[in-house]
Amino acid sequence: MRLVIAEGSAILRAGLAHVLGDRGHELAAAVHDARVLPALVNSHRPDVVIANVRLAPTWNDEGVDAALAARDDHPGTGVLLFSSAPEPQHVARLFSGDGAGLGYLLQDRMTDTDELMGALSQVARGGTVVDPRMVGALAAGATARPADGPASGLGLLSERELEVLSLMAQGRTNSAIADRLIVSAGTVEKRVAAVFDKLNIPGSPGDNRRVLAVLRYLTDRHAQTNTIDFTRERRRRMLERVA
Repeated sequence: MRLVIAEGSAILRAGLAHVLGDRGHELAAAVHDARVLPALVNSHRPDVVIANVRLAPTWNDEGVDAALAARDDHPGTGVLLFSSAPEPQHVARLFSGDGAGLGYLLQDRMTDTDELMGALSQVARGGTVVDPRMVGALAAGATARPADGPASGLGLLSERELEVLSLMAQGRTNSAIADRLIVSAGTVEKRVAAVFDKLNIPGSPGDNRRVLAVLRYLTDRHAQTNTIDFTRERRRRMLERVA
């Protein structure tokens, strides 16, 4: 497949180019500045854009903006974003649309050749890829609640159901989840049904749709929790000033 890479580190950029070239992929361009990415995508029409979230010129979240802008201009272009640490706000932006052909990995996964090739293939086919540690970070944030509040949503899931949730959000089918957890397909179906029931997410036969349902639930819950925490912290500071 034809690829465009956007990565600030010259060493990682060269490493990715070397690995991808050895696997028979065509590297159309490799850059460090997000400002040139849309024009390169327009010129080379890659199958997938691989981009770090943080790129020049300011090293904030230009990679997200540039990759999504290129995808808007050329629907169907796959996007595989990566970052050095879980950043839920970027996942929320990335998967705010239909989610087909999108992926998000943590940077150390990019140095695992088999992991990278698998993610690229899935994204190129229109699938969805999410690093399981990102799912864990989203789940941790979404589960937070006041100490005196009742359990709800993710807080109602068992440890096994949380495992299934994480694998679902990676785009795994029920049979793949069964193989990974070494349980029967029937057991997985029951746990998936329990997850959907407890999270109030309508079940769907489409793997991509159920992945997106889970991701949207997690990002929405994470955003709500962050808003609650911010409001509580602001109120605490006001009371301290009054005191």
